[in-house]
Amino acid sequence: MKERLSVKRTANALAVTAGIISLVCYILILITPAGTVNFFGAIFHGIDMSKIAVESVSIGNGLLGVIEAIILGWIIGWLFAKIYNSMSA
Repeated sequence: MKERLSVKRTANALAVTAGIISLVCYILILITPAGTVNFFGAIFHGIDMSKIAVESVSIGNGLLGVIEAIILGWIIGWLFAKIYNSMSA
């Protein structure tokens, strides 16, 4: 019998993970905007993120970003588990 992923648990785990990462990113932007922009510029191999970064992020936009990350994380986790389970059948 092959391992199967729980679709709901996988979706929930990725949603929580995405939410945490998004929240940490938002907090870092509030604490050290230039450092965070430089950090992500390094991750994206030298792309000048300062050209697309905004001066400040409101609480509303920050929370909206976290909520969107959670929703997208859940959808991606659900899809991943469905595909994984269909390939292991």
